[in-house]
Amino acid sequence: MSIMRRDFLGLSATLSAADAGATVGSAASAASAGAAGSAVSSVSPLAFSTLGQSASSLFPDLSGTASDYSNRDNWMHFPETHEHDVDVLYIYPTVYSNPLGGLYAPIDAAAMRQPAQGEYSIQASAFEGLADIYAPYYRQFNSAYAGFYAPDAMFDLCREYPRTDLYGALDYYFENANNGRPFILAGHSQGSMILSVILSEYLKAHADYLDRLVAAYQIGFSLTTDMLVENPALKAAAAADDFGVIVSWNTEGPGNADADFSYVRRPNPIAINPLNWKTDDTYAGIEQNLGSVTADADGNYALRAGVADARLNVERGTVVTTTVNAATHAGKGVLKLMFGPESYHSDDYGLYYANIRQNAEVRIQAYRAAH
Repeated sequence: MSIMRRDFLGLSATLSAADAGATVGSAASAASAGAAGSAVSSVSPLAFSTLGQSASSLFPDLSGTASDYSNRDNWMHFPETHEHDVDVLYIYPTVYSNPLGGLYAPIDAAAMRQPAQGEYSIQASAFEGLADIYAPYYRQFNSAYAGFYAPDAMFDLCREYPRTDLYGALDYYFENANNGRPFILAGHSQGSMILSVILSEYLKAHADYLDRLVAAYQIGFSLTTDMLVENPALKAAAAADDFGVIVSWNTEGPGNADADFSYVRRPNPIAINPLNWKTDDTYAGIEQNLGSVTADADGNYALRAGVADARLNVERGTVVTTTVNAATHAGKGVLKLMFGPESYHSDDYGLYYANIRQNAEVRIQAYRAAH
């Protein structure tokens, strides 16, 4: 099977039933060897176990019951001992696509778990060595049905079982592992879509947790002024070293300037430049890029010399790069319709990987100094 580029919906221009749930390159393929989970099967959208940890009595509108997060098998990563004084909780993007399945991935689906591990290796690994990383599996939206839903409807679907599971995972983490430690939240794409709900709802109901937030990396799904107006306790990042803030951007090339439709770019967006950490349109050259995680011709991901410059389009809430090869990085086929002809959504983390890592360290240090 040919390697397919990943994106927010897990789709490819050449997606077929046989390709459903395929991994996204050697990083994901290598991770699959140790993956646990059952084979994908055809299930009803609501045919999930009701056993497990209750998400929270604070949110009576949650769909069903959360998966059992006291079961370590439902965690991709759950450190049993603390090596650092800060934690990261990582929420992976959409990786599950099964046209024969229901609206949501079963929690134990190998076709979700394997590529999720691959995404961890090229996204969440940026925080390794800085913090203890927790990463729950969750019943995410099945991208095979993406074409049937407009962006707002997609957002509503992500508030169903994905929200239930991640609230359950958060409950378990805070009650059994956090022990009052500062933490970072990090997501991408669908993961960041749900992260926006966690920030505006779950943490609003747990103000003591919010006080310990170092930063939330809501990358690949817009932070908006509307969200901040509705949630005055939340703040957008305005510099490299502020803390208790939300860091957000979507990446594109100049050829996307007229692309109005997107599943991840929202009205009234707020973004920050991941190279100079400014919120205006000050240009940051490629020499400021500390390193990018990119794939070679064989699909092997590695940290290489930085390939992307960055200038913020403040109105669009996007980071525009002019040095990335659109022929190899931009989405193809149907992805152009969903994100535009020069969207680099799949590489929101990878293009600025080393700068994200450095920035997390700076924000952690700033938080420590203030506490």
